Amino acid sequence: MSYNLTDPSVFSSGGLARVEKMAGEENGQLGDRGASLGRAVERKRYTPVLLEEQEKEAEDLRSVLTRKLKKKCLCSPSRAKELVLGFFPILSWLPQYRPKEWLLGDVMSGLIVAILLVPQSIAYSLLAGQEPVYGLYTSFFSCIIYAVLASSRHVSVGIFGVLCLLVGQVVDRELLAAGYTSEGGRNQTGMTGAGNLTAGMTCDQSCYAVAVATMLTFMAGLYQVLMGIFQVGFVSVYLSDSLLSGFATGASLTILTSQMRHLLGLKLPRVQGLGSLVKTWVSLFQNLKDTNLCDLVTSLLCLLVLVPTKELNNRYKAKLKAPIPMELLVVIVATLASHYGRFEERFHSGVAGNISTGFQPPQMPDWSLIPNVALDAFSIAIIGFAITVSLSEMFAKKHGYTVDANQEMYAIGFCNILPSFFRCFTTSAALTKTLVKDSTGCNTQLSSLVTALVLLLVLLVIAPLFYSLQKCVLGVIIIVNLRGALRKFGEIPQMWRVNRVDAAIWLVTMATSALANTELGLLVGVVFSAFCVIARTQRARAAELGQAGETGLYEDLSVYRGLQAHAGFIVFRFEAPVYYANQSLFKKALYRCSGLDPAKEAALRKKEQQQQKKKEKDNKKEKEAGLEGKGEASPDSAVATVAQVIVPEKCSFHTLVVDCSPVLFLDTAGVNALKEIYRDYKELGVEVLLAQCNPSVLDSLRRGGYLQQGSDDARLVFCTISDAIGSTQSYCT
Repeated sequence: MSYNLTDPSVFSSGGLARVEKMAGEENGQLGDRGASLGRAVERKRYTPVLLEEQEKEAEDLRSVLTRKLKKKCLCSPSRAKELVLGFFPILSWLPQYRPKEWLLGDVMSGLIVAILLVPQSIAYSLLAGQEPVYGLYTSFFSCIIYAVLASSRHVSVGIFGVLCLLVGQVVDRELLAAGYTSEGGRNQTGMTGAGNLTAGMTCDQSCYAVAVATMLTFMAGLYQVLMGIFQVGFVSVYLSDSLLSGFATGASLTILTSQMRHLLGLKLPRVQGLGSLVKTWVSLFQNLKDTNLCDLVTSLLCLLVLVPTKELNNRYKAKLKAPIPMELLVVIVATLASHYGRFEERFHSGVAGNISTGFQPPQMPDWSLIPNVALDAFSIAIIGFAITVSLSEMFAKKHGYTVDANQEMYAIGFCNILPSFFRCFTTSAALTKTLVKDSTGCNTQLSSLVTALVLLLVLLVIAPLFYSLQKCVLGVIIIVNLRGALRKFGEIPQMWRVNRVDAAIWLVTMATSALANTELGLLVGVVFSAFCVIARTQRARAAELGQAGETGLYEDLSVYRGLQAHAGFIVFRFEAPVYYANQSLFKKALYRCSGLDPAKEAALRKKEQQQQKKKEKDNKKEKEAGLEGKGEASPDSAVATVAQVIVPEKCSFHTLVVDCSPVLFLDTAGVNALKEIYRDYKELGVEVLLAQCNPSVLDSLRRGGYLQQGSDDARLVFCTISDAIGSTQSYCT
């Protein structure tokens, strides 16, 4: 509506009345229009997503334990059948065996693995400080027991080089403690009455070495079975691939060093303690003049034959139906050459010696050795289980079935407990033989039974024929089989490029295992891995986020282009859990990204207030002294100072949104840190909102008092960052 101010009638009394009436009508129309506009804004107010949590029935600890015990102890025919089939997986797959499809592959893979296993069993018994026949015993019994109890269809168990090294180190240590000092004293008489083993009879070095190895094996198997009972198979997750690889490589260096004396034909005792690798090499160089030329030439010839053959097997494994069994051929040829050349009598070469046929009667382990080997057995149990489970899961995934980690624990545990009564030593899954088994057509664990039959034939008939086999040949077989672990040195640059933390774990574990001590290397590797995990949370990335277009995606402003930051808002992300070890770093990162430290700002405000009070007192004193014009601040400057105190210059935002999506958990210190941030920023007029919290974080916030019971949590916590910003903008409008 408009008014013609040039019309004289407007300024008459009647005209003024009409103008007042028209103005009142116009004001009424504007009021109605404003009310309707307010209702429209109210209708368009942003509505955030609200999630309603499901109510959970509170259940006390007693009822939980009762329910689980009833489930575990339920006795019924179906439950009994389930337990039996679960504990003996062979009863599940054997009735469903398909001979036409699987038998040929199982028989072929079993025969080929047995051909590889015979020379390796004899060789690795040397590494474990045992007689050759006990290596054959170990492979025989473990194949049968694992076939019956294992849930994996493709894993091959038997002698593993790293475990043999650990067993041999414990055996040598206990032999030295018992007074045995001669390296080759198989018939040397030592201490009397080695517990249950000898029942008061004199026990020589070989006898006592068997007692130590069997007790160590029994304890390792007992640990593994107990871990299966208490379902603690999760402990293997703390042994990462880089840790296990570094440990295996470090142990391989120790194995290689320990076998060099056999390759050179030197009669030297195995060095024990810290720095054994360096000490062994020093001893080798000091005694290099005593090298047995016959053993050295034999070792070089075997290396020249075995290394190229192994390389051919690896390069053409896709084309070869079966790997070339060159190890067995080398053993046969070397045994014949040593026997007819009389290397032992003419050149004093070390030979395998008498390998008895048949089986010795079972006997109880020497229980008096438990305090000596209990701690060593635990590390052996963990390593054996970790290797077995990782291999079984890898091949199960490849062939499309699942394995039970706890059942694998039972299987490998009983592969150690039961054979320990037959003078066997520790076993686990073996990667090389498992790869051969898989590549030659294995379908089920029937192939392990075929391998056991071949080993039985060797034990009953063929074993004595290996009497003249030189120890240097066995040492060469051990060293050649270390090629896979030693190749890891060439992969260090790639590991460093892919992940420097994993490369550092590998290097630390390898160096400690090789240069210090094998068991210590495993412990140092675990501790260093845990330290690296903690260090990652200590050095977590923190970033200010911006919105990508009109989407609900928010990312780091310093990484991506084209992101938009909302005026008056700071969106902050901390990419780690917030707990006692990094809560101070979380606060520092937040203050750095926002550009406002509430504690410093509060101190600045307090200082400004004190200065203002002091200035007022000075002005008052000056006025009283008649010096009103001197040193008095102008009213404009006083107002500016007060404004600086109340509203900090750096505070260019009114809302701080914390993206909690990377925060996996909060502990008490983390919740207290958030409470402190909320309180301090609120004193400065800045609202703190949380977005994208997972249920665990929400529960911690409620328990810690950040979210009060019965309060409006929707004003503090939002499902998305967009909800937090949109609701705040709508609320301010």
